[in-house]
Amino acid sequence: MVDGKNASAQHMLVGFIVGISTVMALAILFYLFWKRIIPFLKQPKALKGKEYKSSKYDKISLRCFTIEELERATKNFSQDCLLGSGAFCNVYKGIFELEGILAIKRPHSESFLSVEEFRNEVRLLSAVKHKNLIGLVGYCEEPERDGAKILVYEYVPNGSLLEYMMGNRRRSLTWKQRINIAIGAAKGIAYLHEKVKPSIIHRDIKPSNILLGESFEAKVSDFGLVKSGPTGDQSHVSSQIKGTPGYLDPAYCSSCHLTKFSDVYSFGVILLQLISARPAVDNAENPSNQHIIDWARPSIEKGIIAEIMDANLFCQSEPCNMEVMLKVGQLGIRCVAQEPKHRPTMTQVCRELEHALYSDDSFTNKDSETLGSVQHCDFSQGFVSIEGVRLEKFHIDMDSFSFKSINLRCLENNSISIDIDKNNLT
Repeated sequence: MVDGKNASAQHMLVGFIVGISTVMALAILFYLFWKRIIPFLKQPKALKGKEYKSSKYDKISLRCFTIEELERATKNFSQDCLLGSGAFCNVYKGIFELEGILAIKRPHSESFLSVEEFRNEVRLLSAVKHKNLIGLVGYCEEPERDGAKILVYEYVPNGSLLEYMMGNRRRSLTWKQRINIAIGAAKGIAYLHEKVKPSIIHRDIKPSNILLGESFEAKVSDFGLVKSGPTGDQSHVSSQIKGTPGYLDPAYCSSCHLTKFSDVYSFGVILLQLISARPAVDNAENPSNQHIIDWARPSIEKGIIAEIMDANLFCQSEPCNMEVMLKVGQLGIRCVAQEPKHRPTMTQVCRELEHALYSDDSFTNKDSETLGSVQHCDFSQGFVSIEGVRLEKFHIDMDSFSFKSINLRCLENNSISIDIDKNNLT
C-alpha cells in the first residue's frame, strides 16, 4: 500500500517537473520567436550581388516592395498616376495603405540603367539623410519580372524647378522663392561634398533634378550618376563623361577629371536660369548666344541685371530686389569660371546666397524707387508694360526643343551618358 502511494507521488513529481520544463521551454521559444525571428522576418530583403560584399552600404534599412504592391498602388502603372516622364524613366504617384502617397520611379523597358547604377542610388540614399535631399523609402528589384529595378521615394507635391521655368505650373516663382530654392539646393549639394566621407559628386545637377516640397523647399534628386570624390592627396577622380549638355563642366569634358567643382559649374548655370527663366542652351541664330552663360555675362558684368531678368519678376506684388538678383548673377558667373580652382565651393555658394538675401533689410524702399509701380501687367498678352517700357514675354517649350548642332540634340531634362576612349585623348 505504501509502495503504491510512493509510486503515485513519484509519478506526480515527474509529471510536475515535465510540466514545468515544458512551460519553460515554450516560454524560451516564444521569447526567441518574438525577439529574434519576427524582427528578422520584418527586415527588408537584402540586395544581392557581388558589389555589396565590400560596400560600406551593406546594411540597407529600406522597405523592399514587391512588384505586385507597386502595381496595386499605381493601378498597374496607369497614365492617371503618371507624375512625369523623362528619357530613361517614368515617375508615378502610388497610394499605399500604410505609407500613404509615394513617388515611384520606374525605368523604361529600353533604358540602359544598369544594375550597378540602380544599386548605387539605393546604397547612397539609404546612407545619407538631409532635408534638402530627396528621401528614399524603398526599392523593388525582381530580375524575374523583366529585370524590374524600381525606386520608391517620398512624394514631393510641387513638382520640379524645371516645370516652373517652362511655365507648366501656370504660376511664376517670386524672387524670394527662387533664392530660397537656390539656398536649399546648395545646402543639399554641399552636404554631399563636405559632410559625407568619401565625398559624393552628383554629376547631374539641373532644374529637373531639383524638386520642390510642400513649402517650396528644394530637394535634390536623381542620384543614378553619382561618383565618389577624390580622397587623400588626390585632386580629382578620372571618370567617363556623364551628365546633361548645357550643364556639363567644360573642364571635366576636356580632361575626364571629375571634381566637386563640376557640380559647382552646373549649379552656376541654374543660378542664371533662376534669374532669367531661360534654357541652358538656346536655339539662337548667333552661335555665341546659344549658351545662357554667353548670353547673360555681358549684362551681369555691366551691372544691369534687369536686361536678363524674367519678365514675370516685374509683375509681382512685392518689388524684386535688384541688388540681390545682381549678386546672384555675379555668383553664378563665378561658379562657371573656366578654371575649376577659381570657382567657389558649394558651402561658400550657400553662405553668399544667404548673405545676399538677409543682409539688406531696406531693399523694399530702394526697389520701389528703382522699379516704380506696376502700371500694367497682363499675362494674357504677349508682353508686359512697366512704367511705359514694353517688354516682350515669350514661352519656351523645352520638350520640343531642337538644336542646330547634332552634338547637342537632346532634351534639357534628359540625362545622357557620353563614353570617351581615354586612349584616344591627346
